[in-house]
Amino acid sequence: MENRCEIAADVTGLIGNTPMVYLNNIVDGCVARIAAKLEMMEPCASVKDRIGYNMIKEAEEKGLITPGKTVLIEATSGNTGIALAMIAAVKGYKLIIVMPSSCSIERRVVLRAFGAELHIMEIKDMEEVFQKAREILERTPNSYYLNQFENPSNPKIHYETTGPEIWKASEEKVAALVAGIGTGGTVTGAGQFLKQKNPEIKIYGVEPAESAVLNGGQPGPHKIQGIGAGIVHTLLDKSILEEVIPISSEVAIETARLLALKEGLLVGISSGAAAAAAVKIAKRPENAGKLIVVVFPSCGERYLSTVLFDSLKNEVENMTFE
Repeated sequence: MENRCEIAADVTGLIGNTPMVYLNNIVDGCVARIAAKLEMMEPCASVKDRIGYNMIKEAEEKGLITPGKTVLIEATSGNTGIALAMIAAVKGYKLIIVMPSSCSIERRVVLRAFGAELHIMEIKDMEEVFQKAREILERTPNSYYLNQFENPSNPKIHYETTGPEIWKASEEKVAALVAGIGTGGTVTGAGQFLKQKNPEIKIYGVEPAESAVLNGGQPGPHKIQGIGAGIVHTLLDKSILEEVIPISSEVAIETARLLALKEGLLVGISSGAAAAAAVKIAKRPENAGKLIVVVFPSCGERYLSTVLFDSLKNEVENMTFE
């Protein structure tokens, strides 16, 4: 996590210190200001670069893994796997990734480009992916399961970096943090840091309305890749959450499209969900004049083959040449 003005020793030195920007054109009716933390500006275009780096770093420091010897294993919906694959390539690890078939083709291609071995599964829920990862672990010599959903290195890096970056960039004026909940690492780590700095800061999670388990609902299929795994993970610190806001896949997709069209921000579907939640909060009268920070976890280019851009894909594929 080096100074961006310096030449980094390797690509891991470019992780973190992502910029923030105000939203100006999708905020009609808002009485609070919204600033987005642009995690798509990470080297591999997602917030998961932070945890990929830290999970490997801390496992090495504990003597649990060794470059060139240990086979790393992870269950992921894509972006954590990509982050791990980038770092595994730099450090010389073999990496095995297990992921659901619902993940975009872009994610699969990027993982293979970094040299990762892929196991793609047709599943009913993420627990099947976790079980497959454990099975591979048992039969693979010298292997180590990083397990982002239970690894304390996940929220720790957000406590050490994401939270402080938001606090500093906002000049200590942040009044609320909004972040989607996948593993719960971002909202937990950054939220805990901000709460310690100012207990009055409100922390909001975001989950798919179709799988609103944190609001007492049942797990179900949805189109917001990266959040809403359908289970409550041990890493999530529910005690700091003011509220978990359910956002439908339809609203998340439409908001992500609007962010590109009106803000010039090409982001993924989960960023659309987070933005939609932030706008809801920013319209509440009690938040007048306050600053709300929302985390945009990933870049829209990783979703070109998905429902997010399917109409545009069809349009450009059928264009006539002049």
